[in-house]
Amino acid sequence: MRLIPYFLLSFCLLIPTGASLAKEKTIFGLNERVSLPTLGIELAAKLDTGAQTASLSALDIEHFEREGEPWVRFTLGTVDNPGPAIERPLSRVSKIKRRSGDFSPERGKSYTPRPVVELDMCLGESLRRVEVNLTDRSAFKYPLLIGSDALADFGAIVDPSLTFASAEPACTDDNE
Repeated sequence: MRLIPYFLLSFCLLIPTGASLAKEKTIFGLNERVSLPTLGIELAAKLDTGAQTASLSALDIEHFEREGEPWVRFTLGTVDNPGPAIERPLSRVSKIKRRSGDFSPERGKSYTPRPVVELDMCLGESLRRVEVNLTDRSAFKYPLLIGSDALADFGAIVDPSLTFASAEPACTDDNE
């Protein structure tokens, strides 16, 4: 019986720690406006805790070399802002799992390779460098999907009952 008071005391000591961690988080809605200052654009994004990585809608993706390093060239896959070709260093190539309806045993691959680039991303008042895979998302409502890796970097809590909770992106160089 003497263990119960020690257990309660230990439990009570943990509560302030958890409360202080929650203060460092920012609540965002299911959809938010995001600025990509590297590209000079602002897009509507879907925040998806079920996806690991961020994905940007890109068309005409080409791999090439610049000074012996791998690069990628693409245009934005958005209706309102296709714009000029964008060139970024290639960080890596990711292997995205195919859904069961998208998998064909004849092809032999259960994944789709996607080029990954790093982009500065402003969400709310936070600016972070995020790895973004490039794929054609033109059939989706949101050209940018932000997955759990980037959401963790932003200290985000996603409330799916909210949309555009953070208003417009408001990053400055000292928001990092």
